[in-house]
Amino acid sequence: MTADPTTTAALGPRPEPGPFAGDPVFDLHIGGKLETVSTVALAGRDDLSMAYTPGVARVCEAIAEDPAMTRHYTWVPNTVAVVTDGTAVLGLGDIGPSAAMPVMEGKAVLFKQFGGVDAVPICLATTDVEEIIETVARMAPSFGGINLEDISAPRCFEIEARLKERLDIPVFHDDQHGTAVVALAALQNALRLTGRDPASTRVVIQGAGAAGVAVARILLEAGVTDLAVLDRQGVLHSSRTDLTPVKRALAEDTADRHDRRGTLADVMAGADVYLGVSGGSVPEEIVASMAPEAIIFGLANPHPEVHPDLAHRYARVVATGRSDFPNQINNVLAFPGIFRGAFDVGATAITEGMKLAAAAALAALVGDDLAEDMIVPSPFDPRVGPAVATAVSEAARRDGVATR
Repeated sequence: MTADPTTTAALGPRPEPGPFAGDPVFDLHIGGKLETVSTVALAGRDDLSMAYTPGVARVCEAIAEDPAMTRHYTWVPNTVAVVTDGTAVLGLGDIGPSAAMPVMEGKAVLFKQFGGVDAVPICLATTDVEEIIETVARMAPSFGGINLEDISAPRCFEIEARLKERLDIPVFHDDQHGTAVVALAALQNALRLTGRDPASTRVVIQGAGAAGVAVARILLEAGVTDLAVLDRQGVLHSSRTDLTPVKRALAEDTADRHDRRGTLADVMAGADVYLGVSGGSVPEEIVASMAPEAIIFGLANPHPEVHPDLAHRYARVVATGRSDFPNQINNVLAFPGIFRGAFDVGATAITEGMKLAAAAALAALVGDDLAEDMIVPSPFDPRVGPAVATAVSEAARRDGVATR
């Protein structure tokens, strides 16, 4: 007896609740957070013959003759691979690829919910740079873009750079650039509130990992010139002999320009902006040494480098990475719209101009609602995804990476 193709999908095994039944978080995750859903109905023999053999062969032959037909007749141009090796997952660290899957599933849900982008979570059982690059490059024909996720620094820099060189589709490390885009949008509005100009604003970034480096780079692109970035050993400055190539290049473009060096206490005195992406805790006396009407973004989650209660004693504008305080710097404001905009114009890359445009669009959405507790829009503001996508598409055309 042949199974009816319209009912077979309902015959799969029911997932078991597992040992944490009754816990609402675990209950939500039973069976995972994703499934594949057909976009075509298979109501009978004719439908089956077009969706699969023999009809599908005509589509395959057309694509073989002209690979550009992929964008018309497959899901590839609207689908992103969410790729991790599980080495830097949220605040959990190196927990491995299997434990990373719930986060990657969640990322895929956010792509669909906020950008209308299909996403496939892929957790790789390797931490070798060459193996990751080769694996992603070999599977790239199945996707319109690559979102690298939760890969530890400094390997993440090389992996992204080499994949961008090798592939003609957008490659985007969200831990770097998603954070950077939203942080820039928030900072632009915070500077408006406090009457500051980027070119004359002193900024301190604590943390020189993936997020810290990307935030520093985008702030430089946005016109900030007095910038000090710190790792655990202090300010990145060319006088240090322990810097990686990435950190040395960043030192030359940041602290070297104003000869900023030393410890956090040395550079925080009189600083206008503190942006933490490192974890740890900043002593109150150091926070108190900042300029009047300071701006403090403590983005470590769940424990900000400067707790909001402390930050508000000395700062006019405070932001965190947490959802239970105002001004959450949340990557979901950026990455769905960025990929949506890139896909809409068939972009072959995500440029600095596209990221700057995304940040400007986010900042502009706040509009007349701008206030100390409102420097970025809510992720649930329905304008966010479309606004970011439109800005990114326009920037892709300006930057010459749009193909349509």
